[in-house]
Amino acid sequence: MSDSTEYLYTTKKKERTGIGTIITEHKGQGKKIFRLAVNHLRKTYKGALLGPLWALIKPSFTLFILWFAFDIGIRGSGTVAGFPRFYFMLVGYVPWFYISEAILGGARSIRSNRQYVTRISFPMSNIMTFTNVASLMIHVLLCVIMYVVLIASGYCPSVYNLQFLYYCPMMFIFFWILSWTTAPMSAFSKDFENLVSSIMTGLFWLSGIVWDPYSLENVWLRRLMYFNPINYFINGYRKTFLYNELAFSSDCLTETLILFAEMLILILLGSHFYKKLHKLIPDVL
Repeated sequence: MSDSTEYLYTTKKKERTGIGTIITEHKGQGKKIFRLAVNHLRKTYKGALLGPLWALIKPSFTLFILWFAFDIGIRGSGTVAGFPRFYFMLVGYVPWFYISEAILGGARSIRSNRQYVTRISFPMSNIMTFTNVASLMIHVLLCVIMYVVLIASGYCPSVYNLQFLYYCPMMFIFFWILSWTTAPMSAFSKDFENLVSSIMTGLFWLSGIVWDPYSLENVWLRRLMYFNPINYFINGYRKTFLYNELAFSSDCLTETLILFAEMLILILLGSHFYKKLHKLIPDVL
């Protein structure tokens, strides 16, 4: 890139808003993002005989342990929301594997891929995108395994399963947008990255992965759970694969509106932080 071209490029970037910069940086980058996502998986498991398959083997092994514990070892483990505990937890764990990786991996994405930051012509926002796309690839494969198990158990197929085409992309978009804030902040401050990492255990237990937050007797506490987007997606997957309920039924309208409001706030915050920090990050790293 010549000096004059570089000057025009940086000048135009100064004139854009944060969201405008992110959108512009993604134009025509689809194939490159996909290739980088695949390379990201290869790099993560470089040196391992099975390579990126470990990204699928590790969560699959956890699901096997759940099955063995609740279907074989603890036969009297009971039911949750009217379903055997193993299947209830199975449909909760699969999206949680993606959510946890999207939050942690998204926050660490710029710092762990700092080699791209030093290249002036490389769009920094694409780093958060290909990191999340890599996690999404593993998630889709896990969903296939989950679906096979549910079919064998008689819970699927169903027309409600098509709601996966809503919940999965929405989940990807939500946590991708979240990374617009967490990635620049984590790159700018290692303490922020440690903070994100430290709250993950709390998020796991406060979200409905192993219990049903919609069965809480306290009405106000139950409504407070509506503000946890993880609950929305976990419950959405259960509606899709277990409950056979509509995604946009009247009883979940409030929760859906809250999710979209939170997404709008994240877009505003993320674009603001990206605009303010992305020019400083190369010097910090």
